[in-house]
Amino acid sequence: SPVTLLAQIHWQGWEVLLDLGFFKLRWYSLMFVVGFWLGFGFMRRCFKAEGRKVEDLDGLLVALVLGTMIGARLGHVLFYEPARYLADPISILYIWQGGLASHGGAIGCALAIWLYCRRHPDQPFLWLLDRLVVPVAFTGALIRVGNFFNSEILGTPSDLPWAVVFSGAKGVPEALRRTPLHPAQLYESLAYLVTWLVLRWRYAGPDRDRRGYLSGLFFLLVFGARFGIEFVKLRQVEGADEWPLSMGQLLSIPVVLLGLWLVLRARRGAGTTAGA
Repeated sequence: SPVTLLAQIHWQGWEVLLDLGFFKLRWYSLMFVVGFWLGFGFMRRCFKAEGRKVEDLDGLLVALVLGTMIGARLGHVLFYEPARYLADPISILYIWQGGLASHGGAIGCALAIWLYCRRHPDQPFLWLLDRLVVPVAFTGALIRVGNFFNSEILGTPSDLPWAVVFSGAKGVPEALRRTPLHPAQLYESLAYLVTWLVLRWRYAGPDRDRRGYLSGLFFLLVFGARFGIEFVKLRQVEGADEWPLSMGQLLSIPVVLLGLWLVLRARRGAGTTAGA
């Protein structure tokens, strides 16, 4: 049947886009770079339109890259594989072997923004965060495409027409490499893309002056989607199959609640600061 045929889509993975021998350009790295590059362009337009110093963006970009990468790496170490890295701490530095957690990246990114804002009082924390979440949502969509190319962050078995056999997946049982699975990476990518469209639309209107509103909307949509999609993702924490919720869901709950609080606070007018 057509369903059976479609459910046998085989994906062997395509980690490396360009291999020059001495240099390998990987899809995952490219998605990161493109996301930050496009995000820089968006923030440049924001700063020009809202009367901020465009030259400040160089320092902000460095802070965001370092905060995101360090936070994502430490988040993976602490949340998902603490025993492994405690047994071999030096491997924490082997970031090229994979292992980045979006929740840790969000924490690291927020801390980097806070430190940056302390040196730039003309750019309050929530004002800046409200603008940054727009390109961050788009970058998240690109990164999940990179995860798909790497055959990582796999879904659970599925007989749906768009299920994928990740025959090139690493670190999973042989049986899973022959089983159609939910393309959970693409589900998340689509959710983040929709979030970006919503945020871009709301930024173009008066909501950008409701301080904290866009940030809260980002947290609600991104981590709300993450909570739901976790139901069709393989558990990433060893021994967590019996847990009622996954680690990703447990970490998403407080972020969703924070997002709800920020949205309600902004809608009540507590954060309205037009032009400030």
